[in-house]
Formats: sequence, structure tokens, C-alpha cells
Amino acid sequence: MQYAENFASTLKGGEVILLDGEMGAGKTVFVKGLARGLGIEDEVTSPTYAYMNEYGDGRLYHYDCYRLSSGAQAEAMGLTEYFGGAGICVLEWAENIADVLPAGCIRITIEKLGKVNRVIRVE
Repeated sequence: MQYAENFASTLKGGEVILLDGEMGAGKTVFVKGLARGLGIEDEVTSPTYAYMNEYGDGRLYHYDCYRLSSGAQAEAMGLTEYFGGAGICVLEWAENIADVLPAGCIRITIEKLGKVNRVIRVE
């Protein structure tokens, strides 16, 4: 969470961040840290059934694309309309909608090294 909180200070708005990692790696915890670093006090929860949660009056959008089968489905649901806006979009399971992702996405990979330790790589 602390890493994400610090990482938030490097963001300007409009970024699309792709979070990679197995279930339980800490992707939602990373988003909680981003929110805290952006000064957002909303409670951050996994958007598994909502597909997307909005925080901080549109400053942060948290997607869970696990149940999406295509980019066309994401477009039909209006989820891609937030890409390129002023808010930061953070996507879990983005590979499911890879064909509609904008150029220049930031990829963050979280790798579990046990119950507590993680390796975080930013590309």
C-alpha cells in the first residue's frame, strides 16, 4: 500500500494503469494506496460485480475486467469512455479487453513472495 501511495505522486491524471498479478496478489490493496496518495478518502473495494468503481469525484476509476469477454463488451457498457479523461483508470484483468486499451498504458505487475512480501514492477 505504501508503494502505491508514493507512486500516486508521479501521476498527473489521465493515465491508464494495468495491474497484473494473481488473485490475492494485492491489486485492490494497491488501488487503496493510490487512492490514499491522491488524497481520496472514499472506501476502496473490489469492483468485481460492479465492473468499475469511481472514487474521489472522478479522480480515480478502478476496473475489474475479470468477467468481461471482449473489448466490445467493455465499450458497450461504456467502460472505455473514461480512458483519456482527467481521472486515473486502474484496470485489473485488462488482458480481457486488450483490443480496446489506449496506447501508452502503464503496466504494474505484483508478484507474491509469500503471505506478506511482494515484488512490484512498473513498465
